[in-house]
Amino acid sequence: MMVTCVHVKVKPEFVDAFIAASTANHNASVKEPGNLRFDFLRMADDPCRFMLYEAYSSAEAAAAHKNTAHYAVWRDTVQEMMAEPREGIKYDMLKPTDF
Repeated sequence: MMVTCVHVKVKPEFVDAFIAASTANHNASVKEPGNLRFDFLRMADDPCRFMLYEAYSSAEAAAAHKNTAHYAVWRDTVQEMMAEPREGIKYDMLKPTDF
């Protein structure tokens, strides 16, 4: 399983538009083959900071997400809304048998 946490800081004037675009991306992403989880979170003490928690069954399924039309629309729509470049951090899921 491949997990990516994408951290995003949004310009204050674009928060509502970012939420709308990210909600549409979420709604389509959860229907992708290999998608196990796609959470859209906002930081509790900073309304301009968000995280996308994306879990896919494999690295290939995660990579396929970036080739979808809804991802391209989201990426292009939110690009100018960001106060700084987004940061995607990849994780491998450990199973109890791994430790």
